[in-house]
Amino acid sequence: MTQSPPNTHPGTQVAILGGGCFWCLDAVYRNLQGVTEVVSGYAGGHVAHPSYEQVCGKGTGHAEVVRVVFDPAVVSYEDILRIFFTIHDPTTKDRQGADVGPQYRSVIFFDGPEQEAAAKRIMDEVTREGIYPDPIVTELVPAPQFWPAEPEHQDYFARNPWSGYCRAVVAPKVAKFRKSFAHRLKERAA
Repeated sequence: MTQSPPNTHPGTQVAILGGGCFWCLDAVYRNLQGVTEVVSGYAGGHVAHPSYEQVCGKGTGHAEVVRVVFDPAVVSYEDILRIFFTIHDPTTKDRQGADVGPQYRSVIFFDGPEQEAAAKRIMDEVTREGIYPDPIVTELVPAPQFWPAEPEHQDYFARNPWSGYCRAVVAPKVAKFRKSFAHRLKERAA
């Protein structure tokens, strides 16, 4: 499998995560201290350069994901994953709420054995803590090629806060993140 492009941000690491619609994850991680870049996109499929329409058609095998570039001196990969498991339901296969299809699956695309081991530890932690009554079905697979989504999908929530989907689905997840991780929010510009 082709790996994602090398990280071009010295001193940073990359996490590629799918937890339902990428607009939700994008909106959360953009507000997290230590995150230097968030790109919505597609990973885990068999079609090069897929479009949103192709992925939504459920035939490409891709998941909607975010590529999160972060500074591990500020936020750990483990904390990135703890937030991931807080803001989506990892117990429903190929769905998040009313969004149904393989593109909405819960998936962690790990980059190397350290990320794989960390993901297993956090999944075990979430299970031990009994956060969810049902078993976690999150896929844990090596990072494949990452394809950035179209420009209109980047920073979608900030640009479309009053859309019905953003108000009903994205905003509650962002609010939950802000409440649960208030101490980890980026400072707002005055």
